[in-house]
Amino acid sequence: MQKRILIIEDEAPIRDMVAFALRRADMLPVSASDAGEAQLAIAEEIPDLILLDWMLPGISGMDLARRLRRDELTRELPIIMLTARGEEADRIAGLEAGVDDYVVKPFSTRELVARIKAVLRRSQGEDSAGVIELGGLRLDGPAQRVFAADEQVHLGPTEYRLLHFFMTHAERVYSRAQLLDHVWGGSVYVEERTVDVHIRRLRKILEAWRLDTLIQTVRGTGYRFSAHSASARP
Repeated sequence: MQKRILIIEDEAPIRDMVAFALRRADMLPVSASDAGEAQLAIAEEIPDLILLDWMLPGISGMDLARRLRRDELTRELPIIMLTARGEEADRIAGLEAGVDDYVVKPFSTRELVARIKAVLRRSQGEDSAGVIELGGLRLDGPAQRVFAADEQVHLGPTEYRLLHFFMTHAERVYSRAQLLDHVWGGSVYVEERTVDVHIRRLRKILEAWRLDTLIQTVRGTGYRFSAHSASARP
């Protein structure tokens, strides 16, 4: 089945160029020029992934990303930010707003399509078999859902993949580079700082159940998931 990709971009030439590349990659592009048109397109049918321009008229791409992450229907949708702002602080701000990846303008459509496929692979959870219970969390692989105290924990696709990897490799320390290889894939270029951003987001979500200490920072090395830490809280 073709993947439905929503392109939210106010510049028509860029929309047309991206839509053409997506059709050649056997994907189904849907276009919107602003947040209002995007919300109508989402209401008509939830896309598989959103390409979101940072600079939009009215509501900015950053604000729209935050809004999508707050909405139950769209909080788990993969989002790739398209931006002319290539500074590290801007990229980190986008990741913290809830996007899963970013592509800096000007970009090649081949790179963009590769990024889309990589994010879709991660969001679909290729290693999804089985149910894992550890440290007060229950990860249902076939359903792609996580529960804490019988409540569903709503995660973005990258946070889900990261938690899945941690729970299937508990008590072992992994460097940022190793996490990038295992969770993001070695063929995709992502800066190591990206790992820190997603770790912070995952901890913030788990904090609601006092489970943020499951993910430990190992100074000078990386991160470890340990079920022995969460029960220590009063």
